[in-house]
Order: sequence, then structure tokens, then C-alpha cells
Amino acid sequence: MNDTKEIQQNHIVYGASDYTAPSGLAASKSLNYAKGPTITNPERVGVTVVPSVIRYADSVGLFGAENYFLKVDLNVTDEEAKACFEEGGWECALITRPYIDTDPNYNVALMDFNEFPTVNTYEQADTIGNRLPIITAGYLSVDLTNIKSGNMYTDDWLDVRLYTQSREEHPYDKMYVGLKGWFYIGVHARNTKRLPYDISCVIGQEFRSYDSIEDKSLIMRR
Repeated sequence: MNDTKEIQQNHIVYGASDYTAPSGLAASKSLNYAKGPTITNPERVGVTVVPSVIRYADSVGLFGAENYFLKVDLNVTDEEAKACFEEGGWECALITRPYIDTDPNYNVALMDFNEFPTVNTYEQADTIGNRLPIITAGYLSVDLTNIKSGNMYTDDWLDVRLYTQSREEHPYDKMYVGLKGWFYIGVHARNTKRLPYDISCVIGQEFRSYDSIEDKSLIMRR
């Protein structure tokens, strides 16, 4: 291999400094090597259990990529959840172990998880752990929050957006998505400055049927 030609080729691609850190990519005209600069080359994160919180803090703009995109891949099942989702006619029960007497008006209940036959008209209770309700074509909520830096002079020049599965901009900071599929989060610098960002996205705070969602424009278009 000709070392001279290889070095020259690296200089053409990365710039004379051979410095490939994202903060220096704009000067070398190599933004395509930055992480998540385009929606076709985003960073990726997977979500399998809800509710889940995704939080990112970094900066975009001058001497770096003016855009940052994150692709959120969903592969959620209804068999397990991190919180209790109430179904119609039912309320969630909180069971603490070891059993603690927290209310002076009620006695602590003793639970025996051994199997017992039916006695008179009473049957053994079935305790179900946290899981998603059984809903045909259910939708998970997605809530995007721009926490911002607290500096109004820089925050006004930073946009945070949700994008649909077909890479179209979603007009709201809230959407409803299915258990399978994906969506995108975009961060955009609108000024020639280095702009910090701090964003949070909560996935699965709600799990609702199609008919129960009043504003159908919040449902992600595929």
C-alpha cells in the first residue's frame, strides 16, 4: 500500500488535522460522519418495556452537526410493564413486602400464595403483576419535552421535533404509537452558535385504544 496516497485520501475526507470528533466535522466538511446528523443516518435506541424515559443532553450547531436525530425502535409486549395500567372497572392494588401497617384503620392482610381448593362460594384469588391491559390495536403515548438550558437567548434558536415512522414531521409534542414500529426525535439548531439541548421523551405513560383517543391527529401516521 502507498502510505502517501492513503494519507492524502484521509486529508481529503477528514481534513488536514485527521481530527474526526463531531465538534470538528463542520470545518472538514465531513458532517456525514457525525452521529445522527440526518434522519436517514440517526442514532438508535430500543424500547421493550414501558413506561420508559429517554433523556439526552448535548449540543448542536457551530463546528458540529446542525441537526441531531434519534430513532426510537419499539418492540413492546403486553406481558410486562414497569407500572400498573388500570383497565375499565378495575383499580390497581399496591402490595408491599414485607407487609407494613401504614393505615391505622386497616389491619395488614396476610397473603398465602399456596394453591387452595374452592371453599363454599369463595375461590382462590389470582394476583396479576404489572402488565398492559388487553386492548385490540392499543396505542402507547409519546410525550416529548424540551427541558431547555434556562438561557432564553439560546433556547429560542433550538427546535425539538417528533417525526413519524415515514420520516414526516409530527406537528405536536405528543403522539400515540403502536407497540411495534419506530419514530424519530429531531434536534435542530437555527442559529450559527453552539447551542446546548436537554430533552426528555416519556414513552408509554398511557396505553389507550383507538376509539378512546379524542384527537386522532395525535396518532402517528405510518
